[in-house]
Amino acid sequence: MNSDLFGGGDAVVKYVLEGHDRGVNWASFHPSLPLIVSGADDRQVKLWRYNESKAWEVDTLRGHTNNVSCVLFHARQDLIISNSEDKSIRVWDMSKRSGVQTFRREHDRFWILQAHPEINLLAAGHDGGMIVFKLERERPAYSTHGNLLYYIKDRYLRIFDFATQRDTPSISIRRTGGAGTNTGPKTLHYNPAENALLITSDAEGGSFELYILPKEAARGDTTPEAKRGLGVYAVFIARNRFAVLDKASSTIQIRNLQNEITKKCAPPCATTDAIFYAGTGMLLCRSEDKVTLFDIQQRSTLAELSTPSIKYVVWNSDMSM
Repeated sequence: MNSDLFGGGDAVVKYVLEGHDRGVNWASFHPSLPLIVSGADDRQVKLWRYNESKAWEVDTLRGHTNNVSCVLFHARQDLIISNSEDKSIRVWDMSKRSGVQTFRREHDRFWILQAHPEINLLAAGHDGGMIVFKLERERPAYSTHGNLLYYIKDRYLRIFDFATQRDTPSISIRRTGGAGTNTGPKTLHYNPAENALLITSDAEGGSFELYILPKEAARGDTTPEAKRGLGVYAVFIARNRFAVLDKASSTIQIRNLQNEITKKCAPPCATTDAIFYAGTGMLLCRSEDKVTLFDIQQRSTLAELSTPSIKYVVWNSDMSM
């Protein structure tokens, strides 16, 4: 640092951090710890520690395939976020020093990053503009039945009774994925006939867990064994059957409560990316700018509705609308 930059001797060089092989593009301080993170044209992200007398390199994070443009610490989690001219944003676990999540754009290089000071939002600038995003969803996975709300919080299935206003933990749910990754529970479906739960997440590219709840009221300290499988969406379609959307094979699988596949069929549209319950043996299938009412038994389309991409479907009590 040139002391003339601030006029006279107002600033003095305290540390010189050497380690990058090419030009350094960005460096950020940790908000509370004596840590610095830097990114450079050598495609590396470096973590540094300092004290009153010296600064030294702690580790190097490798994975970017082009110049690292910007890098920063997450304000509330042990994460580092970096972006690059390789058209990606990478999320790194600080404790494990490994990548846990990657966001990509097809044509745009990333140049800048900023974190909101109070809420869970990040912004990134790229060749075509900017994006604002979250690392993890904050809306809990939930389902309702009668006066009861089933939802997942802090690795527990909890049950809230609207009538009594009582909120109690029921069972422990295994957390999938690593810290900071967007792999928490995404959807939850409750089957009152069999007292069963279906939970989906984005772990492993899309996966589900099937739980049969204990008949006796639990206190949250039990973890019933889950039956697991791969699929981006899973919903109950009958008392003892559920449907799984497998995008990898572009099929809808029908499974029993032993998690055995009993039937497979093609979705009504090749670009189907989500399925929703639409009555016994029926599904609403989302694809691009429409939803399709699909009869699984007959493998036929009953109706279509053109609409922008939907996220949630709520039916009235008699399933008429």
